[in-house]
Amino acid sequence: MPTNVRFRSLVPADASPRGEPMVNLFFDGRGLQAPAGCSVAAALLANGVSTFRTTPVSGAPRAPYCMMGACFDCLVEIDGQPNRQSCLVAVAEGMQVKTQAGLRSFNGADAVIAEEAAHVE
Repeated sequence: MPTNVRFRSLVPADASPRGEPMVNLFFDGRGLQAPAGCSVAAALLANGVSTFRTTPVSGAPRAPYCMMGACFDCLVEIDGQPNRQSCLVAVAEGMQVKTQAGLRSFNGADAVIAEEAAHVE
């Protein structure tokens, strides 16, 4: 006897397993889904993303470590704005998230942080 006829799911098809509505976002052009209200970092990790940024000197991959805004290893570009701590930003419908590679700048000005490059010379 088929059991799917007798039972119905309590979770809507467009909701997470815990019942939260899902939102669509993009990471480096790839479409992802995540529960509304979760952080960008949690959404990316849940979708299998393991590299959020690379270091300016060696290009070593980085991913969230603390998930509370202290380590800055979760920096990404969100909707065209670099240096966003993905663990502190909630996902939103249609959000565009990109890997942050290497050096970063502030406020779109020419000021560039030589975060790790200063240690090379």
